[in-house]
Amino acid sequence: MATAGMGTSRPLTLLLLVIFNLLSNTITGGGGVSAESGVFSVKYKYAGRERSLSTLKAHDISRQLRFLAGVDIPLGGSGRPDAVGLYYAKIGIGTPPKDYYVQVDTGSDIVWVNCIQCMECPRKSTLGMELTPYNIEESTTGKLVSCDEQFCLEVNGGPLSGCTGNMSCPYLQIYGDGSSTAGYFIKDYVQYDRVSGDLETTAANGSIKFGCGARQSGDLGSSGEEALDGILGFGKSNSSIISQLASSRKVKKMFAHCLDGINGGGIFAMGHVVQPKVNMTPLVPNQPHYNVNMTGVQVGRVMLNISADVFEAGDRKGTIIDIGTTLAYLPELIYGPLVTMIISRQPNLEVQTIHGEYKCFQYSESVDDGFPPVIFHFENSLLLKVYPHEYLFQYEGLWCMGWQNSGMQSRDRKNVTLFGDLVLSNKLVLYDLENQTIGWTEYNCSSNIKVQDEQTGTVHLVGSHSISSACRLNSQWAVILLFLILLMHWSAHFRCFS
Repeated sequence: MATAGMGTSRPLTLLLLVIFNLLSNTITGGGGVSAESGVFSVKYKYAGRERSLSTLKAHDISRQLRFLAGVDIPLGGSGRPDAVGLYYAKIGIGTPPKDYYVQVDTGSDIVWVNCIQCMECPRKSTLGMELTPYNIEESTTGKLVSCDEQFCLEVNGGPLSGCTGNMSCPYLQIYGDGSSTAGYFIKDYVQYDRVSGDLETTAANGSIKFGCGARQSGDLGSSGEEALDGILGFGKSNSSIISQLASSRKVKKMFAHCLDGINGGGIFAMGHVVQPKVNMTPLVPNQPHYNVNMTGVQVGRVMLNISADVFEAGDRKGTIIDIGTTLAYLPELIYGPLVTMIISRQPNLEVQTIHGEYKCFQYSESVDDGFPPVIFHFENSLLLKVYPHEYLFQYEGLWCMGWQNSGMQSRDRKNVTLFGDLVLSNKLVLYDLENQTIGWTEYNCSSNIKVQDEQTGTVHLVGSHSISSACRLNSQWAVILLFLILLMHWSAHFRCFS
């Protein structure tokens, strides 16, 4: 009996240790935001999934139409162009807080989540998490935003006809792809993690105003791959989450992201990043998004001969920085000579066009040895270097270019210069809204950055994260179940010999 007892106690101890470790990783898998600096856990939406070029392009078209109309954001992901980039974060809203999975977007402002009254809103997602509609009656701190509040007047550009006194402030956002969200504004607490030490956080919260989506249409109302609880907007206006938290002195009006295009996940932090040091360039004034002035394009060691007015074509001045888009879109007068010069490095290439827009070819050698890097020049000598393995991606045995010709797009996006994850992954990007500057540097996004606590002056490490979704939880419980089966087998085995 003693031998049998020892035989069952050892696997039981091992099992308990495995379960404890698995559940510990599950519970502590998130990151957060700080009271003076903060972080959001990030996850890449399509990790481990097959992608298609049509899906990739459809996502970018939909995303840009939304982006140019305005709405969205915090993060999650991998920036490979063959991975259809979409980043999302898990945040808590209400008292007691409930978890919501929201798309992270630096290109829009309003924060919104699906509301309990919404009949068309998705209730499940193929991403592997349960979706949770917000119910104001389940939060002790939730309050309606009235039509006469300043926030309502600012968001809607003045008084709304028929919306007076204590009536709930409505919102309606119609996107260029035909999808829309409509509802009313709520004031409640958003829960986040305040940076309190090196790779340590403590729970904190701040009051924000956000949309409670009572009606969604188009892609926003479907329970498909892109189904999420809502959008977290980190745009420039006063309605964005960074502006709202900064106005209540919860954070400085600064944030940073580092999208890990190699391992997935990454870093998203609010606050004053002090390391690594980053060279900054001014934001273009009077633009609704994060636009910067490009001054030149270099392919290898050769500067392209491009007229200065090409960089200022159209109503949208400068280059748009948008982590919600996967590829990089260039005006036709830049795209043409850029692609021509890249291809000229291998004169024997047989280039073919896939899906009418992707330049693809066969190449068996190292692309970094066979093709030149592309370097974009910006004001204040800020450079953005994109290596061949970043702007080329494999598809069905071919190498395809991630550069896209925006001159071939619809009228609303014609000749827009827009940089998405193709060029922003594996770089730490800093947004300093207090000084109206933005900057970036090449960086290992699975490592750490240093953020300063403005109250104490101390500097703390902030690391990368990857959100544990229900898919991961299910796989962990599958492992636990396997160990339980093995334990039963071991127990039966030892009883036979006792």
